[in-house]
Amino acid sequence: MTLSAALLSSAAFALPGRSGIGDKNPSIMPSTTMPGPLRQVGYDQRIGEQVPLDLAFRDEAGRAVRLGDYFQKRPVILVLAYYGCPMLCDMVMQGVTTTLKPLAFDAGKDFDVVVASIDPGETPEMAAETEREILARYGRANSAEGFHFLTGPQASIDALTRAVGFRYVYERERDEYAHPAGLVILTPSGKVSRYLFGIDFPPRDVRLGLLESTEGKLGTAVDQLLLYCYHYDPTIGRYSAAVLNLLRVGAAATLIGLVTLILVLRRQPRPVGAA
Repeated sequence: MTLSAALLSSAAFALPGRSGIGDKNPSIMPSTTMPGPLRQVGYDQRIGEQVPLDLAFRDEAGRAVRLGDYFQKRPVILVLAYYGCPMLCDMVMQGVTTTLKPLAFDAGKDFDVVVASIDPGETPEMAAETEREILARYGRANSAEGFHFLTGPQASIDALTRAVGFRYVYERERDEYAHPAGLVILTPSGKVSRYLFGIDFPPRDVRLGLLESTEGKLGTAVDQLLLYCYHYDPTIGRYSAAVLNLLRVGAAATLIGLVTLILVLRRQPRPVGAA
C-alpha cells in the first residue's frame, strides 16, 4: 500500500488538526489513533491569516514570480500538492476541476487557482505537464489565465504551508509525502478565508466560499440569499443549512405570496349585480 492509499483508507486527509498556534478547532480523530507519519499530518485552520505575498516561486513556464502576483484582483483557490504524487494529489485536483466545471464563475475572470508544489525538487516542466492535464479537464476557453502551477525553494514552501496550517511529512524510504487533502480559499488580499477538506468538493460549497472571500462583491442577489441560508462549519470544512434563516426566508416568501394573492383578488372585476 502506498502512502497516499494509506491516507485515503484512514480518512486522515479530511480532518483538521489542532497543533497550530491559535487553533481553536478540536481534532475529529485523535492523533494517537492514526498510523505512523499520519499523526503529524493535517490542517490547522488559520482563518484570517495573511499569507506572505513576497514568496519566490517559478511558474509553469519557468518564470520567476512572487505569490503576490496572483492576488489583489480576485479570490484564489489554493491547492498544496506535488506533481509526482502517486495518487492523492491527482484525486484532489480532479475534484477541484470537477467542482469548478458546473459553476457559472470562470477561472481567470472571477477567481484564480494556484497549485503550489510542496516538493522543492520538482521542476517547471512537471508543473507544465500538470497544467495541460488540468486545463483539458476544465475545458473552458482562455482558462490558462486563471490556473497557475508553481514550484519553489524549501523556504517559500515552508512559509506558505505554515501560513495556511498545512502539515505534511516527507517519507524518505518511500520518497513520498504524507499530506492532507483539501483546498484553501483566500481573499483577493491574500488572507485565509475558508477550508474545504477531502477530495470531493460540492460546487455549492466552493461557490459560497468564493462569495464569502469577496464579502459579497462576487455573485448575484440569489447568491447573497444562499449565503444567508447556509453557514460555514470550520470543524468539517463544509457549509450546512442555517435552519432558522431558512425558516425566516420561507416565512417571508409565504407572506409575500399571500399579500400578492390578496392584491390580485381585489383587482378582479366584480360580477354584474354584486353589491
